[in-house]
Amino acid sequence: MTVDDYLRTVLRREAVNTAIYSPVRRVQLALRPTIAKWAGRYLISVTPSGSFMKGTANHSGTDIDLFISLSSKTPESLEEIYEKLFTWLEQNKYNPRRQDVSIKINVGGYSVDLVPAKRQDVVGTDHSLYRHRVQTWTKTNVTRHIAYVRQAGRLSETRIIKLWRDQHRIEFPSFYLELTVIDALARSRGTLAVNVVRIFEYLCDHFASARVIDPANTNNIISDDLTIAEKNIVKTAAAAALRASDCNQIVV
Repeated sequence: MTVDDYLRTVLRREAVNTAIYSPVRRVQLALRPTIAKWAGRYLISVTPSGSFMKGTANHSGTDIDLFISLSSKTPESLEEIYEKLFTWLEQNKYNPRRQDVSIKINVGGYSVDLVPAKRQDVVGTDHSLYRHRVQTWTKTNVTRHIAYVRQAGRLSETRIIKLWRDQHRIEFPSFYLELTVIDALARSRGTLAVNVVRIFEYLCDHFASARVIDPANTNNIISDDLTIAEKNIVKTAAAAALRASDCNQIVV
C-alpha cells in the first residue's frame, strides 16, 4: 500500500455523512425547540456550520457545529447572550462546556458546538459573536468562511492535518488550521501524500511567523489565536511528523 492509499483509507474511515437526512442532522431538529424557547422572537435561524459544512470534518472529531443567528435587535450584549445560553443549557441538563466562541454539549451521543451570534444588520450575513477566551467580540461571516474553504480545494489535506492534531492532542483552532493548510499549499499540485509533507514543512519553517487574516474580516487576525509558545508546540510536532519512519506514526 502506498502512502497515498493509506491516507485515503483513513479518510474513508473518517468520512462524515452530511446528507440532508443524515442522523447527525437530527440534532439540529432536536435542539431547535430548546434554542427557540431561549431566544424567543429574536431567533433568526439555527443552521449547520463549521467543519461539517466546509467538508473538513472527521468522524472522530466534533460531529456538528450549529450557528445560532440572532436578530440585530437582540437587547443583550454579546457576552450576556453567550452566558445566558450557557445557563439555559445547564438548566436543561445538557452539561455545557465553554469554548472560545462556542459552547459544547452532547446530544444523543453526538458532540455539538453551539455558536451564538448577533446579526450586525437587519439583512445580510455579517454577525458579531463573543470570544470567551479573550473576553471581547469579533465580526464573522460563516457563509463566506464555508465558501472560502470549500473553494480552495484542500479538503482532504485539511482532514488529515486535523486528524494529526486531534490524535496528538495539539492545540490548533480549526479555522486557523484550515487557512494555514490553504496557505501552505498555495502553489502545490502534488499528490495527497506530497501535499501533507509540504504542510508539515510549512509548519516547521513558516507557521510561527505567518500572519493569517480572516478572509471575511481583515481586522480579525486569526494567527493571534495561538501564543508563540503554542505555535512552537505545533512546529515541534510537525518536525516530529517529518521524522516519522512510517505514516501510521502520523495518523492512524
